[in-house]
Amino acid sequence: MSDEALAEAKAAARKAAFARRKAAHEADAGAAAGRLSELLAGHRGVPLAGYLPIRSEIDPRPAMAEASAYGPVAVPVIEAAGRPLRFALWEPEMPLVPGPFGAMVPEAPEFVTPEILIVPLVAFTRAGARLGYGGGFYDRTLAGLRGQGAALAIGFAYGAQEAETLPLDPFDQPLDLIVTETEVISPV
Repeated sequence: MSDEALAEAKAAARKAAFARRKAAHEADAGAAAGRLSELLAGHRGVPLAGYLPIRSEIDPRPAMAEASAYGPVAVPVIEAAGRPLRFALWEPEMPLVPGPFGAMVPEAPEFVTPEILIVPLVAFTRAGARLGYGGGFYDRTLAGLRGQGAALAIGFAYGAQEAETLPLDPFDQPLDLIVTETEVISPV
């Protein structure tokens, strides 16, 4: 597939997935992070990175707040286009300021290296493929962390964001697990 055809296929997949995610978000009663909390309970104290949701993203903050009682929890900070993410320590109720792309970031960031990453996404497959927003931030970040050792990538999404297949390129990093509001999926 040509680069142009791949870009068009990804754009079409994103458009369809955003519509599914929006509908799922509107139906969310606020308990979507329960399965994520259950999974993270088995990893108490391990440095963890979550994210602060924007738009219709599923909200991991309840699970992050619970995990913060046992060990370090961080959130992503975008420093520049084309660069991997850095992760700043986060605690519930801490002062936040607007960061790039609309996500909030800690006012006085203290950076850490996570071993587990809760990864936002637009769409996923049961095989562990992830379609993000197109900036490549998580792909670069996961490639770098995996090159330094173990990094567990947990995609967190509404079940409605599942796709049968997704257009991928060689730089797309796979997910190790996917957690939805109803299940934990181990890619095969």
